[in-house]
Amino acid sequence: MTLSRRKFIHLLSSVTTACTALITPAISWAAWMNDAFNANEMDEAYKKLFGSTSLKNTKKVKLKVPKVPNNNNAVPISVKTDIQNVDSISLFVKNNPQPLVAIFEIPDGTLPEISTRIRIYQTTTVTAVVKTGEQLFSKSQRVTITDGQCGG
Repeated sequence: MTLSRRKFIHLLSSVTTACTALITPAISWAAWMNDAFNANEMDEAYKKLFGSTSLKNTKKVKLKVPKVPNNNNAVPISVKTDIQNVDSISLFVKNNPQPLVAIFEIPDGTLPEISTRIRIYQTTTVTAVVKTGEQLFSKSQRVTITDGQCGG
């Protein structure tokens, strides 16, 4: 089968349009995420990431982080919840230069549980935010960084 020049140009333009349509949302998503990660204040990061600063503190979110960690460059942190239909779990550190530390997308059918290590620059509050649809649930804990710790 041979393609006429006209059909080839039409096919090429259709493929280009389809690729552009698929790439454009990814580019805008990346810019939106970049704005949230570059925010300097907690409320600004919440607003850029979620479109809201309205968090509901709940005991259903379990946040585990040492109150006085041994090494502030690698502070172990874990978050789990029994809340249903979790979209994401995000971590914020109030006094860090950029408060948004991480976002974990939770695929359907998986346990809403994460574990990682984060850097904490100074004594502060760590907040885990669990997003389900339009609702934001949170749990916070104070973390004390002492002068004798590694890093800083």
